[in-house]
Amino acid sequence: MKLDRYDLKILDILATDGRITKSRLAEAINLSVSPCWERVKRLEKAGIIEGYSARINPHVVVKRNPVWVQIELKAHNADSFQRFEAAVQETASVTECVAVGGGVDYLIKIEAESIDAYQRLMDHWLMSDIGIERYFTYIVTKTVKSTPPPLAWKAE
Repeated sequence: MKLDRYDLKILDILATDGRITKSRLAEAINLSVSPCWERVKRLEKAGIIEGYSARINPHVVVKRNPVWVQIELKAHNADSFQRFEAAVQETASVTECVAVGGGVDYLIKIEAESIDAYQRLMDHWLMSDIGIERYFTYIVTKTVKSTPPPLAWKAE
């Protein structure tokens, strides 16, 4: 699907304000409401717009302690990666996990109820033998910046 400047502008606006009204969106991109809304529907149907959501501040709802963890596995084969990644998928407090190169295998963000809860999780993982050789813990003392990633078509 080829995107033109109107489509890109729609995506830019909706990425920052998913609650904008049809008429305000149309006004912002300089189109009438009907053709603007048809474009939005086309972008949704094509799967470019996957949905709409609210960004919830989890620290206001439930106090969590963010912890970043570097993980090195004992073995580097498909079974080891699969076993570890399955454990990560089953752990609700893991909010991010990426496989990386350069000396460690994974970087994980855990939103723990407490530091004690984090350590109990790590002890459980070590005892369940999901293949962890060693891990390094980084307790977050403050968040300096946390924003959604920039849209690829926007210039930095």
